[in-house]
Amino acid sequence: MELRSVEELMDLLYACRYEHALRTAALLRRTRPADKELQVAGLVHGIGQLLGPGDPTGQATRAAEAVRPLLGERVYGLVRHRGPAADDDLLRLQHAVEEGRTAAFDAGVLEDWRTVLELIAARYSRLAPGVGRDGRSA
Repeated sequence: MELRSVEELMDLLYACRYEHALRTAALLRRTRPADKELQVAGLVHGIGQLLGPGDPTGQATRAAEAVRPLLGERVYGLVRHRGPAADDDLLRLQHAVEEGRTAAFDAGVLEDWRTVLELIAARYSRLAPGVGRDGRSA
């Protein structure tokens, strides 16, 4: 499944147990306030549970593939858990995912993230022909 709109993504997020996703994204917002793609990776990392129930080993891949066309290569790589072994962003994401499971605080509501998702999605939809979603020449 490939998500083609923020509306489709929001519907999927609402169908998930999104409280953990909200806490993960909020923790990343606190530590890296300017890094919206990292925050969004924290928000969407868990959608694989709906895309492939019963297959926990493939959930990260399914989630990453679903958001790739909408949110770009960086979010894809973070959600897929691909990157250099010492990739600071990947480590921050993994730490926030773990902390988000036990943290108890008001992380806001899912609708608060719609604008951020729309900004990132718009950035990738405006890429010129011949430019890949990672911003490099195709």
